[in-house]
Amino acid sequence: MDNFVVSARKYRPATFDTVVGQVHITSTLKNAIKSKHLAQAFLFCGPRGVGKTTCARILAKTINCFNLTENTEACDACDSCTSFNSGQSLNVYELDAASNNSVDDIRNLIDQVRFAPQLGKHKVYIIDEVHMLSQAAFNAFLKTLEEPPAHAIFILATTEKHKIIPTILSRCQSFDFNRIQVDDITSHLLEIAKKENITADENALHIISQKADGGLRDALSMFDQIVSFAGNNITYKAVIDNLNILDYDYYFKITDTIISENISQSLLIFNEILDNGFDGHNFINGLGEHFRNLLVSKDTVTIQLLEVSKSIKEKYNEQSQKCSVALLINLLKLSNEADYKYKTSKNQRLLVELSLIQMSSFGLMATESVAEKKNDQPKQVIEKPIVKTYTEAEQKSEVVSEPAPMLPNNVPVEEVKVPVKKFQSSTSISSSLNKPISENNTNTTIQEIKTVGNGTTPFSEIELMQVWDEFANNINKKEMPNFYASFTQHKPELKENYVIQLKIENVVQQKELTDERFNILSFLRSKLKNDSIDLVTYFPTVDDSQRKPYTNTEKYKRMQEINPNVEKLRQSLDLDF
Repeated sequence: MDNFVVSARKYRPATFDTVVGQVHITSTLKNAIKSKHLAQAFLFCGPRGVGKTTCARILAKTINCFNLTENTEACDACDSCTSFNSGQSLNVYELDAASNNSVDDIRNLIDQVRFAPQLGKHKVYIIDEVHMLSQAAFNAFLKTLEEPPAHAIFILATTEKHKIIPTILSRCQSFDFNRIQVDDITSHLLEIAKKENITADENALHIISQKADGGLRDALSMFDQIVSFAGNNITYKAVIDNLNILDYDYYFKITDTIISENISQSLLIFNEILDNGFDGHNFINGLGEHFRNLLVSKDTVTIQLLEVSKSIKEKYNEQSQKCSVALLINLLKLSNEADYKYKTSKNQRLLVELSLIQMSSFGLMATESVAEKKNDQPKQVIEKPIVKTYTEAEQKSEVVSEPAPMLPNNVPVEEVKVPVKKFQSSTSISSSLNKPISENNTNTTIQEIKTVGNGTTPFSEIELMQVWDEFANNINKKEMPNFYASFTQHKPELKENYVIQLKIENVVQQKELTDERFNILSFLRSKLKNDSIDLVTYFPTVDDSQRKPYTNTEKYKRMQEINPNVEKLRQSLDLDF
């Protein structure tokens, strides 16, 4: 049985031109060799599996070649190249600093530096994982690295440049290796598949390239693993099954359910994902990346940032047209928030499901975007506020601000958008809730509650009372007794322009109606199919002497009017009411 050689070793680059994805480094090294401007110490740094040690070996082989090609590559025919290819070259010395990191190991290396090469011009010392050297080893290496013999060249390779002491860094030419692009890895895997007579789906190789995270060695290892699993026919399904990767289709499906506001279906898809053995954190991270890809697909300038195959890129482009930018930004925020809270959440599944429910609530924005593109008429939203300037007789009516949208029990409400509260009154919000409107307060604005599609259907006072009583019946008398009393104590009056006036007796009733005004208007507008309905409250026009005292302050003032000695008593005893 033949010995199997992994692809990472079998197809390891032997020349600068075959190095994948590091053109900026290979071209610099070739120019340095050609112009004979070689430094005596190089530092190759970058992520794992991107070609640091490979480039160091190619450099060592090339500078000792006797017959360089016109392209500044080793000839692979001279004695130096032959001995290097067979692993018997005496001019290349490799040291693994991860296991040889003591000061004695560096001293042994320094002792060998003194000897000139027997074949060729240079002796090359490659120290891999140099950041693992001890502090004493670094210090012992400093002098030799600064003033090495003319024939010695040092190449240091590391994945953690920040761990190397500055005195070493200052003595080396530093080359930063980049993560290899997905397209470059995919092209390299396609070439290897052809050489091995393997049929491979390009989408499947793209998945391997993405999973490798910029490391070609990792990609080749996964490639060998998939070949062992699927044989000579690498399919997209084989890759996602073997590498435990969520299929793109799941993300496209769940995004479609979000756009269509189908909460139930999105939860079912998430349940299917969990049943297939995938982690919820992995899912929410992938969903966030999917939304990011949709966002960059919205613009032809940024679509190049997608590191996917052409067929998947077309799917992204198609789905991105169904989503507005605002929708995608909101979805990204929600997915990022779920990712941030996932590890600290006690019920992680519920966290993801709540995020999906929240995401589905933004679907209306996407459907409106599609409707505009198809020249359909989207839902009309009444956004123009109604501004009323009261007459002298109406100035005592109270204008009520927008409360938070909390519905009474079992009260159906049509689709409602809550506007931003705006007050043009010179008084503060708190003061407007705690006292009746004065006669000189004529600059009051009523901000209309926005509802969708009710129109301005006329109605009579009898119909108003029927709906009014229906709302009263839905109020929980035990939980909201004060509100029920305030709502039913007086009969509402229908005025011009569908303004409903309601008489109140005191500021407590005013506060109760203020808190529930949003729900009252939403119910009335929905039942009477009229978006122009407005509600104002007013105190009856009576003398202060005839008004029944209600608050503690009013009661004390009434007592003081009846008997002025009450105030003297309070002052003498230093009392408070």
